[in-house]
Amino acid sequence: MIDRREVPVDVPPEVAFAPIRDIGGSNGWYAYDALWRLRGAIDLLLGGVGMRRGRRENGDLRVGDMLDCWRVEAIEDGRRLRLVAEMKLPGRGWLEFVVEPRGGGSIIRQTALFEPAGLRGLAYWYLLYPFHALVFRGMIRAIAAIGSSRAPRFPS
Repeated sequence: MIDRREVPVDVPPEVAFAPIRDIGGSNGWYAYDALWRLRGAIDLLLGGVGMRRGRRENGDLRVGDMLDCWRVEAIEDGRRLRLVAEMKLPGRGWLEFVVEPRGGGSIIRQTALFEPAGLRGLAYWYLLYPFHALVFRGMIRAIAAIGSSRAPRFPS
């Protein structure tokens, strides 16, 4: 199951990638943090890791790092971050961000992938899809807005 979203921004890839590099921990997930905290609380009740693990605070992410209820599976600074879910799920999940140059700016692509385990996994995906759509749509919009606001401003 795939939920893919993309948004163009008028900044170079390294600027557009900055809020992605900084996601999680005390920075939150940029949209609907209350829903993220609720999901983390449910995960704790189910015996999972919840959202309590935080992240490395210096902004530097490395493969294997914890990032709240995720683990960094791949990172190419300025270009790509792929997270694997460590929360209790009826299947396996990933969240990936890719930033590519496009024209004079960049395109930010966000992809949530879910590999359901049987009927429980399919039911999970379809029942929670409206919430995932809301959260992921808000997240990519916020990432684009934050990245655009970090662009250097020059007096005209």
